[in-house]
Amino acid sequence: MLYSKPPLPDALYSAAQARDLDSRLIAAGTPGFELMQRAAHAAWRAVRRRWPDAAHMTVLAGRGNNAGDGYLVAALAQRAGWQVKVLAVGDTSALTGDAKDAYKEALGTGVGIAPWTQQSLEGVVLDALLGTGLNGDVREPYACAIQAINDSGLLVAAVDIPSGLSADTGRTLGVAVRADLTVTFIGLKVGLFTADAADLVGELVFDDLQADPAIVAHVPVSVKRLDTFNLPKLAPRPRTAHKGMFGRVLVIGGDHGFAGAALLSTESTLRSGAGMVTLATRPEHVSAALTRFPEVMSTGISSANQLMALIEPATVLVVGPGLGQHSWGRSLLSAAANADRPQVWDADALNQLAEGRVQLPKDCVITPHPGEAARLLGVSTQEIQADRPAAARALAQKFNAVCVLKGMGSLIANPKGDLALCDHGHPAMATGGLGDVLAGVIGAFIAQKMSAFDAACLAVWLHAKAGEQVGQLGRGLAAADLIPVIRALLEEQQPCLS
Repeated sequence: MLYSKPPLPDALYSAAQARDLDSRLIAAGTPGFELMQRAAHAAWRAVRRRWPDAAHMTVLAGRGNNAGDGYLVAALAQRAGWQVKVLAVGDTSALTGDAKDAYKEALGTGVGIAPWTQQSLEGVVLDALLGTGLNGDVREPYACAIQAINDSGLLVAAVDIPSGLSADTGRTLGVAVRADLTVTFIGLKVGLFTADAADLVGELVFDDLQADPAIVAHVPVSVKRLDTFNLPKLAPRPRTAHKGMFGRVLVIGGDHGFAGAALLSTESTLRSGAGMVTLATRPEHVSAALTRFPEVMSTGISSANQLMALIEPATVLVVGPGLGQHSWGRSLLSAAANADRPQVWDADALNQLAEGRVQLPKDCVITPHPGEAARLLGVSTQEIQADRPAAARALAQKFNAVCVLKGMGSLIANPKGDLALCDHGHPAMATGGLGDVLAGVIGAFIAQKMSAFDAACLAVWLHAKAGEQVGQLGRGLAAADLIPVIRALLEEQQPCLS
């Protein structure tokens, strides 16, 4: 029988919240050692399911509860007839509480336990070194042990989280285990889904350890993970629908040499259901726009004065794709910034915003990649990537806008502090123009009367999921490839007719 994994929950927690969950479950009557045993059984099941023909295991254990999980997995593997050894990187005499009891159980089953002295590793390697409580960079001897795991070329399973990966931010804390399988428990951690996590976590298996849902519900959720069952909804259309019911989007961009960016945004806006779409671009680009999509009202604009007549009937503005940073783009952005309309700002609009040339109007969505986010906050790109959730929230609060912080594990934040995460995507999406497509989709959804936050969440998920599907063909993905797939996914998830 084929095994089908259940869908992952949508609630993501910080390390502190995960510890709070543990404490609440123990306080409610579930002994800590029983939770540790449940975790070990869940990890052991996942290892056997993933590698049913393996018969050897090396466990690298630290000295906290993460090590306790590892000792209990070793005991289970020993009872199942596997050849098992535990290499203790942490001093076993320092083990206390449940972890010490787990160590004794492993000894009692005949598991060989020896201090780690850079011995060779064999079979499936189980990472039980460091748990979710790690804050600073990994220290020795753990750093050396992690490097040995990564250099071994063996199959690696991580207990709860790959050692060295921040549970809060997804950042590598100096060095981190590259796992093929991670089995995590009770509550999903934010750091498993963003920043460096995609290259370290491998297959993710979740087990709630039979935690009482009523107890779990008392711990506030840090981030919501977007999935098919919780996406914001576009209302079905009545059969009497007409174009005036679904907004008029004005796309502003396409300076000399950058026409393609504006055309991509325009096409994605059109294909995502906006009632009417207008493109304001350089006069030289109008003929190309008309050839590509005659349905769009494409207008050549040479000055901001000409743009005002197009802003007046618009319900939403998408500003920045190919806008450039020369006088033409600056004057158009200034006009848009003074318009009392919901807006999506991307690309060069964000660069000008970072330079302080304009002020962002209310009811806006900004869509920075990490480099743009760094300029907007006046920090380095490395600082953005070191704590992406905090950066997304800081941008939303600074500009009183919905912020989409793009990248693996894209984050959507609003000024109230709500944060959503999308864990879909594909490496083939590392190419130009995808942000232009995303900006157009967001603008189309706002035009169809979604809130800015909901529009951004739905658009980011569809965009990433489309990229994931198209990316299966491998390298050479073009931004325009996503547009028909986004349209098909939207209809699959939320049909036009009820």
